[in-house]
Amino acid sequence: MNTYEEDFKKSLTNPEEFWADAAQGITWYKKWDRVLDDDNSPFTKWFGGGEMNTCYNCLDRHVEAGRGEQDALIYDSPMTNMVEKYTYRQLTDIVARFAGGLDSLGIKKGDRVIIYMPMIPEAAIAMLACARIGAIHSVVFGGFAAKELATRIDDAKPKTIIAGSCGLEPGRIVEYKPLLDDAIDIAEHKPSSCVILQRPESIASMKEGRDVDWKELAVASKPIDCVPVAATDPLYVLYTSGTTGVPKGVVRDNGGHAVVLKWSMKHVYDIDPGDVFWAASDVGWVVGHSYIVYAPLLHGCTSILFEGKPVGTPDAGTFWRVIQDHKVKALFTAPTAFRAIKQQDPTGSLISDYDLSHFKTLFLAGERADPDTIIWAQDKLNVPVLDHWWQTETGWPMGANCAGYGIKPVKLGSSTLPVPGYDIQIIDEEDPSKIIPAGEIGVIAVKLPLPPGTLPTLWNNDEGFISSYMAEIPGYYKTGDAGYIDEDGYLFIMARTDDIINVAGHRLSTGGMEEVLAEHKDVAECAVIGAKDQLKGQIPMGFVVLNAGVSRADEEIVKEVVALVREKIGPVAAFRQAMVVKRLPKTRSGKILRGIMRKIADGEEYKAPATIEDPKILEEITEVLGQAGYPKS
Repeated sequence: MNTYEEDFKKSLTNPEEFWADAAQGITWYKKWDRVLDDDNSPFTKWFGGGEMNTCYNCLDRHVEAGRGEQDALIYDSPMTNMVEKYTYRQLTDIVARFAGGLDSLGIKKGDRVIIYMPMIPEAAIAMLACARIGAIHSVVFGGFAAKELATRIDDAKPKTIIAGSCGLEPGRIVEYKPLLDDAIDIAEHKPSSCVILQRPESIASMKEGRDVDWKELAVASKPIDCVPVAATDPLYVLYTSGTTGVPKGVVRDNGGHAVVLKWSMKHVYDIDPGDVFWAASDVGWVVGHSYIVYAPLLHGCTSILFEGKPVGTPDAGTFWRVIQDHKVKALFTAPTAFRAIKQQDPTGSLISDYDLSHFKTLFLAGERADPDTIIWAQDKLNVPVLDHWWQTETGWPMGANCAGYGIKPVKLGSSTLPVPGYDIQIIDEEDPSKIIPAGEIGVIAVKLPLPPGTLPTLWNNDEGFISSYMAEIPGYYKTGDAGYIDEDGYLFIMARTDDIINVAGHRLSTGGMEEVLAEHKDVAECAVIGAKDQLKGQIPMGFVVLNAGVSRADEEIVKEVVALVREKIGPVAAFRQAMVVKRLPKTRSGKILRGIMRKIADGEEYKAPATIEDPKILEEITEVLGQAGYPKS
């Protein structure tokens, strides 16, 4: 194996040769004509002319190579007190039969299928079955509000929707089927069928002529072989979370995606075929796509699919129990999970109850890993704790301490070095032609072409792809994050440059929440910021200015707007706090100073811009926040 430095240099100077070598790791029906087609930049194509099938590379080929009796997927659910194991042979057969069921419903290559399911094996089976027949899946996080689901239905126009009857949360059942029915009523596009998995905790009513029972369909269907697809054909569409406007459907291709995910398992995570890998995420997010379902199976690993929480199912020792029971080598989770564990078990006393001798590395991502959390995890687990950075759009890590090459010294607050394939630069926001020197904060951008596996465009929205990511810094992909690179080349991600906040690892749009607040009849204008939270990283906080003449109690209106956000966006937003204010701080041009409001809430120093409309407004905001207990000590 080459050194990190050798591979990083080659990936930038000769990407065609570098990724052609990596592509030997997967099986092709037809080899590509051209590794990199960048003639129509930024619409880059990788492995054009090649044909393969992602499901075949995840399942069938491992059975053919002698891994048939190895566990492919382990479902561990403290919610149902169940553990189910699927060997590669068993999973291949189940997926092939369900793919046959989808085929019997008329689902063909290129058709879209929305998957709206909890963290159960059938979610992964549905994804792989779509990949098997060349259908394009779009997973929507289970329990998302009906309106959110409806926008995705109208954008993807699925021929069918696959859903669970319910999801399970500690102490409650979340009914999915009524949300699905409402979403279909709201949506202009109507799917021709819905496949419903009835969970015993809640048997949903079925709509005659549209709804099909999962078990009946799967049992009655004949297995179907994998369908060859072009490397450049879409595998899935994943909508960026949190928006209540027109959703952005990130497209993922088949060929480049399979190549880089297989490559990343060894080079980024130091995982070998046969090892047990656990990404404690959800299939509704990109981490679940990449590192619960696709990457571990492409690499011939055993993947853990966990239905539960880091605390409360039943206690703060549940992660250690899973690692012990299934001999997990590496865990990938969000820092918020460890903050929750630390809050419940600050001394880490529960860790000693379990045998973690097989556990080698903890990887954190999804939000900035604060130094306190990293230090606590290092001290208590006595393994390397490695922060890394990537996005829904990229599909795999951009910045990481690539463990497969040998772990570099950790710098707290840094995701370490750019991953091979990514030419990361810090750009001056005022002058996009200027690259900022080491140590100075600027806009983080990636020089084009982007490596394989990253988004080639947005679903049916090439213009949105250009305007959202490519237009502001010509020749670069704008990540939307701000940060700096130090004198050693280490990358530090400091903040978002737009209005996206991170709530427990979930990227949510404050703008989307503002749209909902503005719907309330008594609200004249509003703003939402992300305030620091010890447990969740950030929590949304709303400020509303009421219409003149409103005489109702502020508390009553606050209660209504909080309920409205939770109804329209869902509990995932964790929106619980809103404040009535007389006015919002703005520039003379009308721009609301959300960044300064956030700094006041977080107790950070700030400098009012010269363009502020009235500096006294900041004193009013400080007073209101103080009455609510901000900044938190």
